[in-house]
Amino acid sequence: MAKQPMLKFVTVDRDMPEKRDATVRSKDFDEIYAEFAAAKAAEQASRCSQCGVPYCQNHCPLHNNIPDWLNLTATGRLEEAYQVSQATNTFPEICGRICPQDRLCEGNCVIEQSGHETVTIGAVEKYITDTAWENGWVKPITPAQERPESVGIIGAGPGGLAAADMLRRAGVQVTVYDRYDRAGGLLTYGIPGFKLEKDVVMRRNDQLAQAGVNFVMNCEIGKDVTFAELREKHDAIIVATGVYKSRDLGGPGAGAKGIVKAIDYLTASNRVANFGDTVAEYESGELNAAGKKVVVIGGGDTAMDCVRTAIRQGAESVKCLYRRDRANMPGSQRETKNAEEEGVVFEWLTAPKGFKGDTVEAVIVDKMRLGAPDASGRQSPEVIEGSEYDEPADLVIKALGFEPEELPTLWDQPELEVTRWGTIKAEFTTGRTAMPGVYAVGDIVRGASLVVWAIRDGRDCAEALLSDLNAKAAVAAE
Repeated sequence: MAKQPMLKFVTVDRDMPEKRDATVRSKDFDEIYAEFAAAKAAEQASRCSQCGVPYCQNHCPLHNNIPDWLNLTATGRLEEAYQVSQATNTFPEICGRICPQDRLCEGNCVIEQSGHETVTIGAVEKYITDTAWENGWVKPITPAQERPESVGIIGAGPGGLAAADMLRRAGVQVTVYDRYDRAGGLLTYGIPGFKLEKDVVMRRNDQLAQAGVNFVMNCEIGKDVTFAELREKHDAIIVATGVYKSRDLGGPGAGAKGIVKAIDYLTASNRVANFGDTVAEYESGELNAAGKKVVVIGGGDTAMDCVRTAIRQGAESVKCLYRRDRANMPGSQRETKNAEEEGVVFEWLTAPKGFKGDTVEAVIVDKMRLGAPDASGRQSPEVIEGSEYDEPADLVIKALGFEPEELPTLWDQPELEVTRWGTIKAEFTTGRTAMPGVYAVGDIVRGASLVVWAIRDGRDCAEALLSDLNAKAAVAAE
């Protein structure tokens, strides 16, 4: 009888790929985790308990068949493991790097609940797909038959690209429009290279371009081309713009020089560090932390990206202000730990009330305490009277989250229905809006969310759109 390849969580401890030393990794923008070796990936995959009801799969937005590809990895069937992984996820190597597994699949692993520590699902997922690329198992996209229908996708982020991938595989003619010069959205310009090296994203962009997806870059809808013109040109439109309007801060001195938006700061850094672009605001020091006392305001994943980027740019000091405590921060605990290892100081239970200097010199800070729960059940932060102090700062980065731009106004489409939050009204499972032939996916529907949810929305929308196109074709053929 063959030896049981799985259920080894009792005898094999959890192990992550080796993490580069903080003093070394904080000086560059390369990814901080090494790759699993084949034996180590198989060993860690063998810890899976092969649950009858896999909570990891249930809590993955894409419902990836995690126990199946862990089993295949543990038994050395890596090409099959990749095929199973790719069946439900358009970009598994990206999700393996940037998904908050501690809040999703790994956070709901049954062996974690039993005290044996979770399976390292994300690291194995990354290993499987990187191995697939290296061995030529990732095949070009070749539709079995070309279709005449044309779909325009506004936004080259993960939601738009996931939809483009599925539609092109079905033979649909796809054009993607984006305001930036490179496709990928936040994958390219928002997430730093130390979490997601850019050749990983560019490789997928190239795959789509080689498959016949037409990319129209540096294209601003409402300026370079109207939304009405796109609707006239294409059989259907998918809006996948994401949410890029930064939430702002008030208070005395909020307009001082040296107070910048996280998206501007990260975009400049990614251009310079990962693509070698020349960015005037970086060269001038406006979006460069070198030699400065940096204060980042916020506690989400964007704030973690900013503090860790500032360290790599050579900041004199980096502090993160967050109005709640560590246990209540929205960002990844793993990212927080990485940031602390690299020299970031977290000031928990603090909130800015103003700024000093025409060019910022300090943040005026109130200390906070957690009071009664709010409507969401989280304890509301309250100011401690008389606790005010000054936090010296030469550069303040606002990482307070993102909101939708006013698309009905920007695109001169008052009939485009939006919610009271400014997100587009669309069916969650299909992306259909009230406008005929117009669909919407990702953050512009959900509000600021995760990359994995955008991929899920893009895939679901493509499936619904194909169904609608097939229905139209059937009617036309009668």
